[in-house]
Amino acid sequence: MDSESAARPAAGDKEGAAPAWPPPRLQRAGGASPQVERALSDVRSKIYPRSVSGVFARWRIAMVIITQVIFYGLPWLQWNGRQAVLFDLGARKFYIFGMVLWPQDVIYLAVLLVLSALALFLFTAMAGRLFCGYACPQTVYTEIFMWVERKIEGDRLARIRLDEASWSWRKVRLKATKHFVWLAIAWWTGSTFIGYFAPIRELGMGLLTLTLGPWQWFWMAFYAFATWGNAGFMRETVCKHMCPYARFQSVMVDDDTFVVTYDHVRGEPRGGRSRRIDHKEAGMGDCVDCSLCVQVCPTGIDIRDGLQYMCIGCGACVDVCDQVMDKMGYESGLIRYTSGSAISEGLTQNEVRKRVLRPRVLIYWAILLAIAIAFVVSLSTRTTLRMDVIRDRGALGREVPGGMIENVYRLQFINASEQPVTLTLEVEGLSGVSIETTDSGADTVHVGATSNRLVPVVVRAPAGQSQPGLHDIQIRTIGHYDHGRDIAVTEKSSFYVPR
Repeated sequence: MDSESAARPAAGDKEGAAPAWPPPRLQRAGGASPQVERALSDVRSKIYPRSVSGVFARWRIAMVIITQVIFYGLPWLQWNGRQAVLFDLGARKFYIFGMVLWPQDVIYLAVLLVLSALALFLFTAMAGRLFCGYACPQTVYTEIFMWVERKIEGDRLARIRLDEASWSWRKVRLKATKHFVWLAIAWWTGSTFIGYFAPIRELGMGLLTLTLGPWQWFWMAFYAFATWGNAGFMRETVCKHMCPYARFQSVMVDDDTFVVTYDHVRGEPRGGRSRRIDHKEAGMGDCVDCSLCVQVCPTGIDIRDGLQYMCIGCGACVDVCDQVMDKMGYESGLIRYTSGSAISEGLTQNEVRKRVLRPRVLIYWAILLAIAIAFVVSLSTRTTLRMDVIRDRGALGREVPGGMIENVYRLQFINASEQPVTLTLEVEGLSGVSIETTDSGADTVHVGATSNRLVPVVVRAPAGQSQPGLHDIQIRTIGHYDHGRDIAVTEKSSFYVPR
């Protein structure tokens, strides 16, 4: 594509040339014309994004590779003879490398969600929808599916012609090949996702031998179908009409937020021209109205209309506009990552960066760091042994042979460590009080690694030494791990002395 063909509207829609009609954009006054309304309807009916290369395109490719290496590879990592990351809903245990979380640790998962939300707010306030443009699963899988589509059917105009052509053996072959590859990727994705909730090695073997259970088949097919439908067909519709983040991002950005921005001061008035003329003397802006920024946009918007909730901040328009500016001999950056203040006030990039650390951003940082520090401290100091004391309500204190008063309890032990532990039971609070298990009569209990155990125990105290009624006691357990580390847990309860 030469510079003049990129700058001037062409008679036909040929690859590398501008379309015959100007790109749809909002009317400055008087409402949209019927032609623009029809163009908008045609563009929105199905979007055919054009491929583009450049700095932001390379960043998107890198993020696709990084996120998918993590997603597909993480379930296969092993840790202490088990899957490193496994959310075992059946056993009610979450394994995250060396950490084992139980239902009682749901607070940690809630804090993780809060940290993720705050990080999203922070990054949005600083640099717009970076997550949407580079790491959102919808964006990542749409990028993968579009890459497959381009490899099989061709770039933008080739796909348009193929869709408009009548059905033939070539069209059937291309469409069938594309959907076969899409379904293979979607099935792999759905299977991997299930592998985070069921041991993936067993899941893979069951898939090869066709011995999976009905629910496993259902959820695998469900997530595969969701991936195929969202990334292959719905695409930008999810970002524009289904994603709630697109709707409330406006409350998190302001004029000092870095977003993909069109420099209307420099670009207007726009229009086609030859690169041989001096457009400044002709009273024209730098924008050649080639519409390539619209053609490469995955959501089909015109960034020249200003920041819109449909913009996912992918930077494709920045890459293609810089290429046009380079070929026209103009300064790059007509469309760039900057703030609204930079355009309206004529600020330099250094001046814009100084405004990034404004009060709302500092508040986000302070809250995020405070919660993150508290989260890390809590995780590092949490005990790997938990004991719950449950009184037997059906059997209150009773006198037993030997002149003793006996109360029955059930002790629930949870060992969150990956080492087995031997527990020694102690009780205090009354004179002569003792504790032992009902099954062995001993004061020791063995609990396996990452497991729980319910142990019935009896607590006895000499009759006649305490007044009738309830008395506070403390049940203490000391855990002896195989590697020599000891841990102690104490819980309060009550001991009933009958009249």
